[in-house]
Amino acid sequence: MKTSVFVSYPKPFLKEQTDFIQELCAYLASRGLEPRTLGVTDYDMDAPLKAIRRLMMESNGLITVAFRRALINDGSSKPGTPESLSLNGQWLTSPYSHIEPAMAFQIGLPVLIIKEKGVIADGVLEKGVIGTFMPEFDLSKSTSNYLASPEWDQIVRKWEGYVASVVESKGNPPQLY
Repeated sequence: MKTSVFVSYPKPFLKEQTDFIQELCAYLASRGLEPRTLGVTDYDMDAPLKAIRRLMMESNGLITVAFRRALINDGSSKPGTPESLSLNGQWLTSPYSHIEPAMAFQIGLPVLIIKEKGVIADGVLEKGVIGTFMPEFDLSKSTSNYLASPEWDQIVRKWEGYVASVVESKGNPPQLY
């Protein structure tokens, strides 16, 4: 029996994004994991956050892929202040790429966030917010090479260890102290 994991990502709008998800899910399946995504492998007629929570409760870890979603052609952060920064040419991801990892973190699931190059590192995507390294991938390069890289191998193996701990802990009876 495979270990259920929640794979969260905005709906791809580019072929390269679709290909990345397909390769990532195949990779996870080859490692004994069962990638599950609301609206792809699992469906629910309840409100999205309730459905997401239900799927998370059945999962043992979460991977979020923060794809590029909205391009800022002309924008700034904190305009009119000394901290003002240009956001021209930067990308936003889906709000669910922030919401779902935060929900998983709150229930104690191991969280791995990977973001597409160019996505603004704000909210839960900021370094250190959830306490783990956040790798960045480049869709102009080979997904297969990325998934075979030493960086990915070391990160995903550590995350898989946390997932295995969740599976083991779910089998234990509750402790009073």
